[in-house]
Parts: sequence; C-alpha cells; structure tokens
Amino acid sequence: MSGPTELPSGLVTFVFTDIEGSTRLARMLGDDYGLVLGDHRSVMRTALSDFDGVELFTEGDSFFIAFQDPARAVAACVEAQRQLSAFAWPSPDVAPRVRMGMHTGWARPIGDREYASVEVHRAARVSAAAHGGQILCSGATALALLTAGAELKAFALTGPAPEEPQRDFDLVDLGPHRLRGFDDDERIFQIVAPGLEHDFPRPRTPAAPTNNLPVPLTPFLGRRAEVSELIDLVQRHRIVTVTAPGGAGKTRLSLAVADQLLPAYGDGVWTVDAANSHQGLARAMAAALGVRTEPGRPVLETLLDHCSGRRMLLILQTADASPAACATLVRRLLARCPHVGVLVTSRVPLNVAGEFVWRLPPMSPGDVFALLAERTAEARGGRPGPADDQADLADVAARLEGSPLSVELAAARLRSLSAAQLASRLGDPLSALDPIDTGLGAWHENSYDLGPDDRHGSLSANLDWSYRTLTRPAAGLLRRLAVFAGPVDLATVEWCGADALGALSELVDKSLAEVIPGPRYRLSGQVRAYASRRLTAAGDERAVRDRHVAWALHTLDSVTFDTDGQVRTTSLTEMTPYVPEWETALRWAATRGSVRSGLRLALALDPWWREHGGAGEGRDLLFRLYQRLDGVDVEPAVLAAAHLVHAGLSDDRAERTRFLDRAERIARAEGDPALLVRALAGHRTTLIEAGRYDEAEQVCREVIAEAERIGAAESALPAVIALAEMLWQRDGLNEAAELLGGARQAEASCPEHRGKRTVDWLLGMVALRRGDLVAGHDHLVVALRSRLRHGFRGSAADAVAAIAVRCAMGGDLATSAMLFGGAEAARGARRTEMFGRFWSAQQLALRSVLGDGAFDTAYAEGVDLGFDRIVALALAVEHPDLEDGAARFAQTLQGS
Repeated sequence: MSGPTELPSGLVTFVFTDIEGSTRLARMLGDDYGLVLGDHRSVMRTALSDFDGVELFTEGDSFFIAFQDPARAVAACVEAQRQLSAFAWPSPDVAPRVRMGMHTGWARPIGDREYASVEVHRAARVSAAAHGGQILCSGATALALLTAGAELKAFALTGPAPEEPQRDFDLVDLGPHRLRGFDDDERIFQIVAPGLEHDFPRPRTPAAPTNNLPVPLTPFLGRRAEVSELIDLVQRHRIVTVTAPGGAGKTRLSLAVADQLLPAYGDGVWTVDAANSHQGLARAMAAALGVRTEPGRPVLETLLDHCSGRRMLLILQTADASPAACATLVRRLLARCPHVGVLVTSRVPLNVAGEFVWRLPPMSPGDVFALLAERTAEARGGRPGPADDQADLADVAARLEGSPLSVELAAARLRSLSAAQLASRLGDPLSALDPIDTGLGAWHENSYDLGPDDRHGSLSANLDWSYRTLTRPAAGLLRRLAVFAGPVDLATVEWCGADALGALSELVDKSLAEVIPGPRYRLSGQVRAYASRRLTAAGDERAVRDRHVAWALHTLDSVTFDTDGQVRTTSLTEMTPYVPEWETALRWAATRGSVRSGLRLALALDPWWREHGGAGEGRDLLFRLYQRLDGVDVEPAVLAAAHLVHAGLSDDRAERTRFLDRAERIARAEGDPALLVRALAGHRTTLIEAGRYDEAEQVCREVIAEAERIGAAESALPAVIALAEMLWQRDGLNEAAELLGGARQAEASCPEHRGKRTVDWLLGMVALRRGDLVAGHDHLVVALRSRLRHGFRGSAADAVAAIAVRCAMGGDLATSAMLFGGAEAARGARRTEMFGRFWSAQQLALRSVLGDGAFDTAYAEGVDLGFDRIVALALAVEHPDLEDGAARFAQTLQGS
C-alpha cells in the first residue's frame, strides 16, 4: 500500500476489515479461494491507496490500517466497499462480503509497526460487530468527525483526494452496545453512503437484545391457567403447536408465555410471523436473529449453523399461512439444533414428528367479561356506561363464545350502542359485530399492530382466511353443516355426503369445526353464520336445507317408532338432542320448504312446546304453513291434527274454539269418529278456564260415552282425565277412582300419554284425599319415575309436590317443606289453577304447624338443592309400610 509509512500518533483512527464467512467460502472454492483472496487484497489496497492509511498487517483475509484523519478513514472504507461491489468476480456467489469497523482513540506506536493500546482492541470489537458489506464506527470516531468540522459528512470518494473534500455520507445511530471484553457501553454508528447497502441485521455484539418480542400496548388479561399449562408444555416438548380458530388470541398468548420463558433461554426468544415473511420464512427468521445471509449459500443452512450450538426458543406465528415452509424449517431446526425449542401458532397442526398439538380453549366467561369491560371502557374514552349496563354487558360477554376478536369488535360497537341493544342483535354475530368498512382499521389478535390487518379486521375477513385454504369437499361440508342448529354425530356428518369423513378431519384440523365429548362435532355461532352466507352465495341453500328436513324426519322416525314399526312412548328425553334441529327444519318448511314435512314436525314438537314453552312460535309457524297450503296435497286428518295442536297451544279462547271447530268440520267431513271425539274433547279446557265446571263435566261425559260407543276409548283419554280432576276437586273420589281404573288400558295404548302416567298420578291424589298413604305413595312414585325418565319435568314437579303432601300426612314435616320448595322452583309458571289452590292450602297448613322460621328455612333449602336432588329426596322417602305405626302394618299385626 502506498502512502506514508510513519505510524500515526496521538488521536488515531484504527480500521479493521475481514471477509464474512471466509471459512465457508474457502471450503466452497477449494484451491480457487487463493485467487479470490488475492483479488480481494488487490481491490482493498487500490481503494485505500490514496487516503493516507498505514497498513499495519494483513493476515489471511484481514486488514489492520491506521489513519491520522478519521474523515479519510471513513472515505477509504466507503471507497473500498464500492470497488469490491463493482469488481468482476467469477460469479455473484463467490463475491467476498467484507465487514469494516473503526474506532478513534489516543495511541502512540511502539517501534515501526506496532501499537500497544486498548483502543486497537476496541476497534477490532467494533469491526467484529459488523456484517459483510457494512461499515461501523464507534461513538469516539463520530465525535472526532464532528470535532473536525465534518458535520457527519465526508468528501467525495472517487478520483484523487481533493484539498477540500466534498461531503456525501451520513451516520446512523445504532444505539449503545456492549463490546466483548469491555465493561462500558459503546455507541455504534453505521456509515451510510450512495452505492452502499443500507439494511443490515442488528450489530453482532454480546449485549445485543436477547429477544425481539414486541412491547404490548394493552395489558394481557385472563388466561392464567392457559399460560401456566403452555409454559409447562414448552418446557417438556421441543415443539408445541397452539391451534385455534382465527381471533382466538393465539399470538397474544404465545407472546405472554415467551415473555415469562426469557430467563430459561440464554440465547434468546425470537418470533417471526409467517404471514408477513414475504422474502421467505428462513430469511425472515435469520433477520430476526441478526444472522447475515451468505452469498452462494442457502439462508437455511446459515441459520442452522447459527442456531446449532445455542439454547433458544423460536416462535413461528401464523404458521398456517405457509404450512409447508414452516414444517420444513421446523424439521431442520429440530434435527440440527438440539437446544432449540419451537412454539408454533396456527389454525392447523404442522404434522411434524414430535409435535405436541395443544388446542387453545375459548376464554372463560369470567375472562371474557373482564376483557370486554376493560375494552369497552377504553372504547368509551374512560367514561362509565349506564348504571344498569353490567347485567347486559355480562349477557353480551356470554354470547361471544370466548373469542377475544369478538370482544374487541363488540367493544367497538359499544361506543354507539348500549349493551342491551348489542345483546339483542348477537343472534347473527357477523351482522352485529363486523365493521362496514374493514379497511379503516383492524384489530390484530396480538394487539400490537396499529395498522390494518386483513385477517382480523372483521369476523368475516378472519374466516375468509381459513375458508380459502379448504379443499372443495371440506368447503362443501362446511356449508352443509351450517344448516344444523347444534352439534352433530359422525353418522349425521356422513349423511351430508360420501366424502364427508376426510372433509370433517380437514375442518377439525383447521379449527373450523370443534370436537366435543361424544364425540360430536360443532360449529361456533360465528362459523355457522359465515358458512350460511357461503351456502346462500353458492346457490345450494334450498337443496341443502331440504336435505336437512329429510334428515330431521329420519331422526323423528327413529324416536317415534321401534325397529319393528311399533309406535314408541313419547319421551321428551329422547327428543331433546333433536328438538333444535326439528325446529330449524320446521322454520325452513314454514317459509320455503315442504308444507307436509312442516306439519309433521309441528305435530311431533307439540309435547315439547307444552312442557318447555314455545307455544307462541309454534302457533306462528303453523299459521305460516296454513298460508302455503294452496296447491299442496295434505291429508285432511293431518291438517285436523295440526288444528288440534294449534288449539292446545293457544291461550286465546276464541282462537282455540276456532281451530277446534275447524278440526271438528274436517272430522265430520272425513267420517272419522275418533278424530271427532278429540276435537269435541278440546272444548273442555275453555269451559274449565271460564269456571263453567258443570258444562265442562257434561262435555267430558258426552265425549267419553261417544268414544265407548265407537270403540275408541283412548281418543277420549283427555276428557277422562279432565273429568277425574273435576271429580277429585269436588270430592267425588269413588267415581274418580273407578273412572281412572278403567282408563289404565286406554293410557297404556296411547304413546303420547303413557310416559306421563297421569292416571297413576291422579290415583295417587285420590288416595291422599282418602288418607291412604300406602296407595298414594305407590301411585305417585310410579308416576314420578316415569315422568322423570321421559323428561316431563313440570309434571314430575307435580308428583314431587304430591309426595310432599304424603310426607306431611305421614308426619315428616321438614322433608315436606323441602319438597314443596324444590317442586315450586322447578314447576314455575306450570302451576295450574286446578291444583294450585290445593298446594297453597297444604303449604299454609304446614307453615302453621312448623312455624314461619322453620318452614321458610326448609323451603329455601329445597329451592337451593336443585331439581335432581329434590327428586332423589322424594324417591328416598320411606314407604309407609315400613314406618312405625303405619295403618296397614298395624292392621296386619292385629289380624295375625
């Protein structure tokens, strides 16, 4: 190198350079490496020859140069980088990438070619922090440039050095760093000039950050159990994949876990989002780790070399955006890097060896409410909501299905709506929560990104992200499942199509369908609403919903008929899993589907509506079916039966009479005497409600006589029961008992009546009136067991109340009061006028004996027990024959 040979003294700028990845380059080139190394040296010396630097030594691929002037040191390095970039290397893959670093400090030479100064070591450490193609300088050099009046600008770096250098470089402050071997922090600057690369990873210094976790903008709320469980899993498994639907909070949870795991990973915790890795996943991960890519070598190999001896945790976010790339990266990392752990968030598993798949459950109701309250307060600018808003806010929280995304969107809605207004609209969560313009700003599930994010701008956009990845069979199955009201079993899924099994696995893997115990499969309300829209858009809604109606009728047959074709006992217990589906199918039939199918479903749902409510909707659906009767071939008997159901559901006496008359006209026109008896018997209810008991009794007797005349006694069973109740009320106990005894066979032959065992119930009530505890106990227990088994909860509560009377008559007053409390709590609005006065009178008598305090305590205890435990208590009441002093037992002793 030409220039002065006298070593600079005083304030000296030391420059170190070397080739990044020289060992790899030497292995790749073999004997040709010497040629590349020689060209590198030639280019470096040529570039540095005119800037008054003194080459102290050259060792291998390294240079050590001293400059008296820091500005000329900068100019020399910039020119060297430019000429290295412009040189005609054999190929781009073998172009050496040279890192350069400098530091300025006081030093005096020892002899002709040596310095014994700590500043030399500091300069070497600054150079070691650089990446290939990068020039770094210490804060001391930057200060020296300012002191020299360079103002962070230096001279033109082409041609001979002029007297007054032009300024065309800048310094970028990279912040304080701890250099290896030094206890103090050194502020490092990057030299930026035209023709030089600008973007590099963070400097390679020991005190560089050990993570790239973003700083949260909002507190992390709830999920304590999940955080604890996930930390344990990450510590026990090398790869853990957290799966859940979009918007479930996977990213935020993983970052909260990562923050707590920082002390366990000496080489850091690093995260990268596969959805935003536009330059490739390996390259994005390398950039996050500060690993400089090497020319001619795959980035993945460089990354693996960097990680192979380190203990670190890598977090791959949104792996479902690039599942193949993520799986490849994870396999290679696990194989080559024994101390590296991987935490993945995705809507689907990666399916790599050793993967532990952990499904993130929905947020707990308490956590959802806490998060919603917090976000709502923020959305309202810290202003409190209405005083009575808390209960409605809890209602909103309960309907958000544990989704953090839904919470954020709901909070945004609550800027302009009350909680009650929003709650009333959450039947369609997409319409209620989605913003009109999702491009105006979006919530990101990690709550760190302030800009819009297409995936999390709305529920629809979120689901679009998953839907686009589905195969055609899976997308078709999702649309077909949308018409089901609730979870379905595997047989039902297979009903949806021959290819349903594989498609179901795909939906489960992609977190669009959830597996629940059974196993059964369910769509969340959000997914169902989205899939319904897709179904309509695909033009398949009519065909799919008609098929759902056919499935509903198929399940109705399975509940209604035995395998031998015999009609089964009506059981609300057996109906329970299917009722939501039957009601959904009926709504479709009432608007656009089959009227005949709709009428059949309405007839099947009648006992459910009577027991559990829903009479108003039932009547409305029947009205809609009537409006579509034109041109539809419906059997007259079916229509008449529908009118009888309608009359039974109606609270309006005029409406009830109108439909009973219609059923009667059809029965007379068709010559169907059994149907006519049922229609005539229906009028008893109107008369009893009006208190016209004599007329009601007359109607019942006429109906019973007509049924006996035509040999259809079972058709008059409602009239028999009504007459027995009226006889019981006026103490006609002998006639009531005789009437009920004769009705046993009729009840046993009626599938819609035999499950309730009303005859036994009334015989028990008659026995209690007579003071026969044994007969009363026997009949009431039979009725209670049957009603409980078949799901007639309100009727079972009546039986419990009757057993409470039996306990009072037997002297067990505390148990009696408890049973009354449990029965009243379960029966609620079902309390009828016929027996309501009787229950009240019995409780009043019981209170007078026990005293107010004891009665109220026992009654409240019964309310708190819950109905299942109250029924168990009722069934555990000891039989009178086993009680000391029981009348029948005493008579037996006397006769022996």
